[in-house]
Amino acid sequence: MSEKLLVLVGSPRRNGNTATLAEAVRRGAEKAGIDVGLRFLDDHMTSFLRDCRTCRQANGECAIADGYRALFFEELLPARAVIFCSPIYWYGMSAQMKAFLDRSFCHYAASAPDSHSVLQAMRGKRLGLVLASEETYPGAALGIVHQMQECSRYTQSDFVGVVRGIGNSRGDVCRDPANPVQQAEHIGSEILTRPYSDYRLDTERAPVVWKETGHTE
Repeated sequence: MSEKLLVLVGSPRRNGNTATLAEAVRRGAEKAGIDVGLRFLDDHMTSFLRDCRTCRQANGECAIADGYRALFFEELLPARAVIFCSPIYWYGMSAQMKAFLDRSFCHYAASAPDSHSVLQAMRGKRLGLVLASEETYPGAALGIVHQMQECSRYTQSDFVGVVRGIGNSRGDVCRDPANPVQQAEHIGSEILTRPYSDYRLDTERAPVVWKETGHTE
């Protein structure tokens, strides 16, 4: 695993508040000498997750012909850290970011080729979350934070930090008195070294919930 940071942007706006924070993450990482790449998900994905039972190719690989697989295998899995940047839409992450996470299941599932190695590559990866919203209400981001916590637990990754900026119009996030732009720079520069601890009681995950009964639909 390389000491690289991958910044994923789930906003469709290239110069909006989420992109501003993502650029700050990259700036902070570069100042710290970290090898960093920034990717807009719109450039790599054209489809939501489908039914893997009918969609997989004969060799078990995903049949969706876009850039997702390359982004996942060639950039995310080799990276030491990943920071997910998303606007808050309807008190959740953007559709692009949710689709990115949904489609990763195609490669985690036991039916996928080499899924064990995929999960092994995620173990211990350092994850961060950067959010932009127009509401100052503290609870607006809680659903996304909780989802990222549980995703991290599922993949045995380390969820090390959250930055949230407030802004409505383009560039408003720079006027947020909490200075989320500076916070984003800090998480970019510290993502590989920021202290992290979590007490976990992990259990083995079976590939099925219920044992086979012979019943079919």
